[in-house]
Amino acid sequence: MLTIPRRLTAACVKEPARAVWLARLPEVVAELSRRWSLAIDHPFDNDETSCAWVAPATRVDGTRAVLKVGMPHLEGEHEIQGLRFWNGDAIVQLLEADEGLGAMLLERCEPGTWLRRESELEQDRVIARILNRLWQPHAASHGFRPLSAMLAHWSEQTRLAVGQWLDAGLVNEGLGLFRELPRSAPRNVLLTTDLHAGNILRAQREPWLAIDPKPFVGDPAYDATQHLLNCHERLRSDPDGTIRRFADRLDVDRDRVRAWTFARAAAEPREDWNGPLFDLARHLAP
Repeated sequence: MLTIPRRLTAACVKEPARAVWLARLPEVVAELSRRWSLAIDHPFDNDETSCAWVAPATRVDGTRAVLKVGMPHLEGEHEIQGLRFWNGDAIVQLLEADEGLGAMLLERCEPGTWLRRESELEQDRVIARILNRLWQPHAASHGFRPLSAMLAHWSEQTRLAVGQWLDAGLVNEGLGLFRELPRSAPRNVLLTTDLHAGNILRAQREPWLAIDPKPFVGDPAYDATQHLLNCHERLRSDPDGTIRRFADRLDVDRDRVRAWTFARAAAEPREDWNGPLFDLARHLAP
């Protein structure tokens, strides 16, 4: 019987398409195991694996890999295409793929410890280096979606929760920036959109490799925000200094990183509209 992590089940039960995907998952994993000649271990069960079934696997030649089957998920639709585009440059190598099933056989990072175990200053250094390698121009010609597509989806979800907003002025300001910032971007590159210290692993081929990209084409200043929003204490105690120092490491415009961080804190969809993100939005409000 296939083990399904609790967080993955919780992410699927409320949406019919995901529930159907979850019901088919044992059959899909069995098919992939046969097709790619894999011995599959128990799946990873942690805070980073709520949108996919992910497990260590071993190929018939002894190669140690990871099998990942992604649930239906707008943000992760082009993960396979992104991994092909980056081709192992600062990110895990794609070994096999089935786009119809959302399935990937990936290079296994060993020892595989998370960057989040390091100090946040070390995280800043590693993430800045990786982002600057991943930010490739000319990605739009490869069929990747614009960042504005994801933001439009987020905006729709946020508007559906209008009854829970604590400050309509702040939320509407954030929604306005979701529309305006992509239009004014000084350049557009292929973004990961979800690079933080829980999505970077210690590896052998390189000291650190990124995993789990959610590719969109857009403003590189946006890609600074996911790491910043994971630096809770530092961002709360010194938001302006934290944003400024990380933007400088990335060599991107400080004001744009600040605006993107505010927009996400004010208007990104969430379950709890009375949390610390809104306090951050108040502090960063233009």
